[in-house]
Amino acid sequence: MNWDTVEGNWKQFRGNVKAQWGKLTDDHLDVIAGKRVELAGKIQEAYGITKDETEKQIKSFEEMNKD
Repeated sequence: MNWDTVEGNWKQFRGNVKAQWGKLTDDHLDVIAGKRVELAGKIQEAYGITKDETEKQIKSFEEMNKD
């Protein structure tokens, strides 16, 4: 998954992110704006999980949403 593409098409990806991580609010999604680092931080914050667990979840999300 190319995060430059995600950032450029964020409106299309928002729904996928919201479906995967339902605790993320629209405000979170506005801040994330397609940036992987922001996504990781907001997931950690919302779910109270470790950086390693967050990375596993994002990698899984990337695999499910390949180009």
